[in-house]
This record gives sequence, structure tokens and C-alpha cells, in this order.
Amino acid sequence: MSIKYIIGLDFGTDSVRALLVDTTGKEIASHVHYYERWKKGMYCDPSNSQFRQHPLDYLEGLENAVKGALQNQSEEVIRNIVGISVDTTGSTPVAVDLNGMPLALLPEFSENPNGMFILWKDHTANTEAEQLNTLAHGWKVDYTKYVGGIYSSEWFWAKILRTLRVDPSIREKAFSWVEHCDWISAVLTGNTNPLTLKRSRCAAGHKAMWHPEFDGLPSEEFLTTLDPLLAGLRDRLFSETYTSDQAMGTISKEWAAKLGLPENVVIGVGAFDAHMGGVGAEIEPYSLVRVMGTSTCDMLIAPNEEVGHLLIKGICGQVDGSIVPGMLGMEAGQSAFGDVYAWFQKMLLGPVFDLIDSQDEKDKLAEKLIPQLSEKAAQIALTENDPIALDWFNGRRTPDANHTLKGAIYGLNLGSDAAQIFKALVEATAYGSKAIVDRFINEGVPIKQVISIGGVAKKSAFVMQTLANVLDMPIKVASSDQACALGAAMNAATAAGVFININEAQKAMGSGFDATYFPEKEKVEIYKKLYSKYWTFGEFIEGKA
Repeated sequence: MSIKYIIGLDFGTDSVRALLVDTTGKEIASHVHYYERWKKGMYCDPSNSQFRQHPLDYLEGLENAVKGALQNQSEEVIRNIVGISVDTTGSTPVAVDLNGMPLALLPEFSENPNGMFILWKDHTANTEAEQLNTLAHGWKVDYTKYVGGIYSSEWFWAKILRTLRVDPSIREKAFSWVEHCDWISAVLTGNTNPLTLKRSRCAAGHKAMWHPEFDGLPSEEFLTTLDPLLAGLRDRLFSETYTSDQAMGTISKEWAAKLGLPENVVIGVGAFDAHMGGVGAEIEPYSLVRVMGTSTCDMLIAPNEEVGHLLIKGICGQVDGSIVPGMLGMEAGQSAFGDVYAWFQKMLLGPVFDLIDSQDEKDKLAEKLIPQLSEKAAQIALTENDPIALDWFNGRRTPDANHTLKGAIYGLNLGSDAAQIFKALVEATAYGSKAIVDRFINEGVPIKQVISIGGVAKKSAFVMQTLANVLDMPIKVASSDQACALGAAMNAATAAGVFININEAQKAMGSGFDATYFPEKEKVEIYKKLYSKYWTFGEFIEGKA
């Protein structure tokens, strides 16, 4: 019997990675493509929290990443590729026409950011999110109750409404809206019809307020009361959703030829990167999987019969089957994690770079700065009087979304140096993580272990040790440095019929763990006091916001 192979496609914020594995989870090859337009900062306005990505970046990335991973593979390997699944950032929706074509792919909208994918971290819809929350909390049924009780500007409806309000040309042309994970999967099948393509349960439940109790999406009456501009859109979206162990369809002849793949490759239903990452990290009931990169997403699953009756406040949703079919999938996270460190690096090096002509010298400094700061910060004695920072540099995702909040630092003096400030920033991201853990526990959902994946988890022992100390819990790090793509591959293998269910795929393809960080008892007690100060400082800043 021939060995079967799977491709997991992981569309991140900066790049897309194609991971080719066999059905034991062994990595055969991978290739990363960095988005050309995104790399140049095109269509983005960070000062106004506008972050857009051109669909051509995704299409070019899809083709280049897959071809790169297959470049040196034998005909036998390629002939035995049976499935592809996609994960993406989210919520990252786009306006599409009747055929499911993103408007930015039409000539008249090719340079219009409002016709492009609205990236998860775009916060231009704060007003719309606030208005939705106000209406929902006074409505006959609170449509936010399964998304933590607070709708976010990072999500589907807020972004749609904002775009319709500010751009009449998009308003006139947009027939429907599609999440990135749904669109890329649909492109591969050749059916991008927004009325018939299979929509991700993960994306719909966590970001679009889809729930069986509501017969799908929020009612037409609710949406048109929010704004008449939404009239009729509900009927042009979807009512059914699908879990990611299911097939979206089979690869189209066009894409099979373009990528050099067999015409029987199964394309799985897509999902968000963090949820696929949870699968790739071998998530189990009551295991918190932390996807630690530019931001964080925290994944938790539990049996519906044990926690399905709870309405967990202030998180990013609880959705049956969004991570593992048959389990309640819960999501939380921080809007900035690694981005906080990147901001500090940019702030320190910006003026220095203005004085340096050599790009090679700039690259060397950028590569060395964070590791050097981490080394120095780790040597600083921990005290109860250390500076305190808030991690809200891109607002607060959870607990209790509020994207109008800003970062802050207090306790500095003339002796404070870069390493001390960096230490405070790392601790702030750890305190934000503890606030999430505490919310789950206080809402009746126990956490039995913590698993970390992502770039920060693999690269920074200082951050991970600080996090273990603040959480006062051991943290396991998954061996795979591509857990999201591996999770996508596990889903693809299941959708293609290689495995009966996701649990079987995890057992066969899991990578295990290569590190565990344990709390340092002498620091845990000090961090408890500093965490209390973090809360007090946060309440003060939020009260002034």
C-alpha cells in the first residue's frame, strides 16, 4: 500500500507556509512565501489601525508556497498527495461579487483597500462594534451571548458595516462577504459561489455570531435595526456551517494543473490558524493551547455535556466543533504579544537606523537586539517595586474586548534602562495571559495543562519562563514549529478519509513536546503581588480611557 501525503497551508499575517507531511506526521518538505505587497506596507495605515491585504498576495502565496514545497519531490510522492486544508488569520473577511470574486481583483477596485481582505488586527470598526453591543444587550435575544457577551471590531459584522458606511462604491458592488479561510479553500475547488461554498463552523461561530439557536446568523430585523445598509445581506451569506474534518470539495482541474497535483486531491473545510494549531498541538479536553506570535490565541476544548450550559463572559466565543468535532471549542487571546516586543525594538532602533546607511548593519542590529535584551532582563533581580506595564498596545481582545485601550508603563525613574523596560513589557504580556486563564477558571472551566506553540514559544526561553512564573503552571512547548500547518494537515487527512476522526489523526501525526518550563517558586509569590498592581494600574487607565 502506497504512503499517502498531505499538505497543510498556513496563511499567517506576513506569509503563507506550505507543509508537506506523510500520514505519520513526518515532515517531508515546507516552503514559505512572504506577501510582497504586505511587506511594503501597502494599503495599511497603522496610525489609524487600518490593515488590509490584497487577494493577489494570497493567490501568489498559495501557488509559490505549494510549488516550493513540491519542488524536489518525486513523482511517486506527488501522485500520492490526497488532501489539502487551509488555515488563515481571522476574522479576515472580504467583499465579493456574485461569483465570489474579491472586489480588489476587479480592475476598478484593484487599488481600493476597502475591496481587499480586512485583516484581523484592523480596528477601524470600533464604533460599529460598540453600536452592535449596545443593540444586542437590549435586544430580545442577545446575539453576543456565545461570543463572550462583547462583540469586537476585529470581527466579521463590525468590519462589514464599517466598510458599507464609508465606501458607496463597495456598497453598490458587494454581493456577499467571505472569510479568508473559506475563500482560499473555495478557490482550490473552483467553486467560489458565495451562496453554495461551504462555510467554516470555526469562522462563523466565533466571529459572525452564527449559532443553531438563532437558526444561523442574527435575524434580519436585528441587522437592519443596527443599520439599514445591512438589509438583505443575511440571505446572501449562509445558514449552514461545516467542521474542518469535512471536505470542501475536490481540487479543480485548473489548480491541479497549476500546482502539479493529482485531480483527486480532497480540499478540506478551512478554519482559523489558532484553531488548527490547537489540533496540531494535540489539544485534549481542558488543555489550554496558546498560539504565541504577533498576538496570541488561546484554544480550549471541553465536552459539551460538561460545560455546554455555561456562557463564558469576555472571551472570543464558544462554538460546538470549532476546534475538534463533538467538543465545545473556546477561544480567547491577546491583541498584541510579540507585536509589543517588535514595537519596542522599532522604537529603539528607529533613530539608530536613521544614522546608518548599511542595510546589512541594520539587519544585524535588528537580529541581535531582542536576544540581548532578553539576556540582560533575565539577570535583573525581581522585586515587588519593579515597573508595571499594560499589554494593551493594540487594544484588549480578552478578557472583555476593548480595542480603544492603549498600552502604558509606570514606575520608571532616571535609572530605568532598556532592559528593565523590556522586562516590564514581557511581564505585561504574561499578566494579560494570566487574566485570560483566571477568567476561564472563575467562569467554571478548569485548565489542567498549558501547551504553547508559535514563534515566541520556540524562540524565547525568557518569555516562556516569565510566563510559567506568572501563571504558576508548567508550560509544555510542542515539538513542531509548524503546529498550525500540521493541524491543517491532520484535518485534511481526515477529510480525505485517511483517518476516521481528528483524534485518530492527532495520535498518528502528532509531534509531541520538546520542552517544559516549570514555575520558579521564589519568583511566583513576587509575581502575584506585581500582578495585583497590574490590575490596579489597568483599572486606573481604563477608567481614564
